[in-house]
Amino acid sequence: MGSAQEQHEPERGESVRERLIRSTVTLLAESGPEQLKVRTITDAAGVSTIAVYHHFGGLKELLQDVVAHGYSELAAAMTAAAQADPDPGVQLFAMALSTRSVAQSNAHLYDMMFGLSTRGTYRYVESPVQNTARGFAIAYAALADACGRLLQSGRVSVIDSDQIAAELWSVVHGFVTLEMAGHFDHFADPVSMVLRPMAVNHFVGMGDERAKAESSADRAMLWWSQQ
Repeated sequence: MGSAQEQHEPERGESVRERLIRSTVTLLAESGPEQLKVRTITDAAGVSTIAVYHHFGGLKELLQDVVAHGYSELAAAMTAAAQADPDPGVQLFAMALSTRSVAQSNAHLYDMMFGLSTRGTYRYVESPVQNTARGFAIAYAALADACGRLLQSGRVSVIDSDQIAAELWSVVHGFVTLEMAGHFDHFADPVSMVLRPMAVNHFVGMGDERAKAESSADRAMLWWSQQ
């Protein structure tokens, strides 16, 4: 392994501001929120502590941009999933798998984004309601658009696409947070044994034919396996 400085060389074309955000995201993934201190972050980024105050105003503002970065990652994943297949059912199942992947790639960041923890280490981050208004709406729009396409397809009997989006987000977010907390550790394959049947059952409950819902789920899982 190289030195700490070599490990944190700036990426090509990366600004100091971007490097600080990237270093914070990496620290969060590798060491948890306890390491989110100005000195630790700037050491990881290879810059002086004054850079945090110059580019962000302080640690609180830096962490707000880290949360915004997390929402951007989630939005990109959902947008990519929307291209998985012309079938909106496949798109929605693919979004569920993509959301799970984003959360698992940095569980502490996902925790911070949605205000799941009441630990003092998150005291710098705004309330979940404010965070949602600032960033999650962008990611949620991709989900809402796919729900609109599902409604237009005639596969479901629910008449409000906003209701569909809220229900499906609740299903996926609930699964993701429970899995990250270790509640599904006794399942050999939580996706196949919990998420897939739960989502299929929810689609059927909205009026979809079980065969169509299962086909959409299987095609989404095939798409995901090829990513």
